[in-house]
Amino acid sequence: MRKYNKKHQYLLLILFIILSSVPESFASENKKFLSLKNSEVNLRQGPSFKYPIKLVYKKKNLPVIILDKSETWKKIKDFENNTGWIHASQLSNKKSAINIKDQSLIYKRATIYSKPIAKMEVGRLVLIKKCKNEWCKIKSGKFNGWIYKKFLWGKVY
Repeated sequence: MRKYNKKHQYLLLILFIILSSVPESFASENKKFLSLKNSEVNLRQGPSFKYPIKLVYKKKNLPVIILDKSETWKKIKDFENNTGWIHASQLSNKKSAINIKDQSLIYKRATIYSKPIAKMEVGRLVLIKKCKNEWCKIKSGKFNGWIYKKFLWGKVY
């Protein structure tokens, strides 16, 4: 067994203090996710209706990360790294996510030993019912089941 002298103990203590004081925003589970409230939402270049539209989202419940805010506007980023501004009235707290692994499986229960229900392609939108440990219970189309949390991009915490 290795003995540590006082110098090593102090260095370990300082390292622990530094690592434990890292801001929460660096942890992916603490990112602020919202979802699109409507099936047509404009992404603008700036925080006002005066700014031009960059693109139009056509998917209700699409998850987005909130990067910044300005009065009633939120700067967002989607899973394809598009960024821009959306009016706060167009955002919802509904939990949703995007499948990011091709051919990921939905299982009947939260274990790989349960019956597989369906395979999902990358980009498939899912609604999150609940998450626990490494799994999320989801709904996608006519399928309800469990999927590995690590295969999802969105509000899974």
